[in-house]
Amino acid sequence: MKKLLIYLKNYKLQCVLAPLFKMLEASFELIVPLVVAAIIDNGIKGENTDFVYSRVGILVLLAVVGMVAAISAQYFAAKAATGFATELRLSLFKKIQSFSYSEIDRAGTSSLINRLTTDVNQAQNGVNMVLRLFLRSPFIVAGAIVMALLIDARAGLIFLVVVLLLSAVVISIMKITVPKYKEIQKTLDSVTLLTRENLSGARVIRAFTNEEIEVKKFEEKNELLAHLQRVAGRISAIMNPATYVIINLGIVALIQYGAIRVNSAKLSQGEVVALYNYMSQILIELIKFANLIVTVTKGFASSYRLADVLEIENTLEHNNNDEIKNTHAVCFENVSLTYKGAGDESLKNISFYADRGEIIGVIGSTGSGKSSLVNLIAHYYDSTKGTVYVDGRDVKSYSTKELRSKIGFAEQKAVLFSGSVRDNLRWGKQNASDEEINEALKTAQIYDGIYKKDGLETEIEQGGANLSGGQKQRLSVARAIVKKPEIIILDDSASALDFATEKAMRNAILALDYNPTLFIVSQRCSSILNADRIIVLDDGECVGIGNNEELLSSCEVYREIYYSQFEKEGENEE
Repeated sequence: MKKLLIYLKNYKLQCVLAPLFKMLEASFELIVPLVVAAIIDNGIKGENTDFVYSRVGILVLLAVVGMVAAISAQYFAAKAATGFATELRLSLFKKIQSFSYSEIDRAGTSSLINRLTTDVNQAQNGVNMVLRLFLRSPFIVAGAIVMALLIDARAGLIFLVVVLLLSAVVISIMKITVPKYKEIQKTLDSVTLLTRENLSGARVIRAFTNEEIEVKKFEEKNELLAHLQRVAGRISAIMNPATYVIINLGIVALIQYGAIRVNSAKLSQGEVVALYNYMSQILIELIKFANLIVTVTKGFASSYRLADVLEIENTLEHNNNDEIKNTHAVCFENVSLTYKGAGDESLKNISFYADRGEIIGVIGSTGSGKSSLVNLIAHYYDSTKGTVYVDGRDVKSYSTKELRSKIGFAEQKAVLFSGSVRDNLRWGKQNASDEEINEALKTAQIYDGIYKKDGLETEIEQGGANLSGGQKQRLSVARAIVKKPEIIILDDSASALDFATEKAMRNAILALDYNPTLFIVSQRCSSILNADRIIVLDDGECVGIGNNEELLSSCEVYREIYYSQFEKEGENEE
């Protein structure tokens, strides 16, 4: 939690005023039993009506001033807690945006979503409760003990014993529940992950009629979460009855002791009532404190998880070596890649080059490393061996913004955002004019489809739910090329298109006047037949580089892919 206190730096005044007003309210509450004792001993016992009325007026004044102090404390605590949560959430979001693919893979999307929402809310509630009660409750308990000691020193010892017993109960329960709440949050991550997978893969699940299996898996995870919550809840629930038992035993001892002292004329009846009221105040405050402990333990468990995210550092390597090593647009020198946590290499000793304006095809079976290869060009991952060059410079020498400005990337799984077509394409270039956007739409072969609707104002639902797979892929391609990047990477981004549309889009990209370097990743030979060079991957290894004719005569893997596809499709595109 200490690491998150930095997000309260802009609310220092509120963090001071909230507990101060609460302590002011508590001070007035500690005066009330003394006033009541005076009413009993000096007013009722002496039949002094004026004295009773004057002291009742004081009680009303104390109540009004205490209420104003309490409302002020609530306001300042709420302002500090919401401000804390706002800044923390923003910082977490910025941190997550800075992660490389490796960090996102390691942390997990569902876990990050939980931490950004549920955990931040738990931390916010913890801050709010701490500012309101963390000083107030101990202050009243300590104040009640002091007042009891001033009234009767021996009676004060009963208070001390009660408070020590209660403290032991609270600390013991807190030590048990904090790890439990951490485990609950981790289990909640897995429930969220399962829910997210089922929502995103709903069509696949229904296609294979696996609804019952998924429901059973969710039921098991959900039952585990419920079990952990019940265990933690039962332990936390011990707090209130244990507190009541100890306090009531203390009250019994206090009344018995007070009766003896009153009988011997060493205590007045009003003083015994005051001692009883102080014991009741301790009871109320310790119940509040017990509830505070439950909230704070949840907040602590969440704060540790939030601090873990903030401590994750982007592991992408950067250096200042901006020396130009070659004249190629893209160059791989003995590059290998092993994902974190993976045992085997995904790419092994890859070497090739691409010059400005060339077309490079990348083909191979599923899992051969095609996407891994092009991800290294954009420096989404670090190569574990060798060097990747863009415009002759090591990609690690570029700033992220500088490197990505040179590259237009369109992935197979097109991700679109809710908003207009114009808004989505301006992700590629923020200040793109309507004319530039229209040119990109024409190149991607989706201009007519968009203008059959509302043109650039056509609304796209979340995730492009109101578009077909082919429309989403073509919009993704348009977004990649709208900024006219030096390098265009189409990572199987035409898999949902028919052959004629794909060919028209490919020819339009090749006809771009600024002559970009084009990488086409595909499982279709027809997509890369006219490439200047084709890189053939098999299980992470480069088993062939050359044009279509050269590979047909020299590369068995390419030959198998080529003939299997054209025999099946019954066509040979040149």
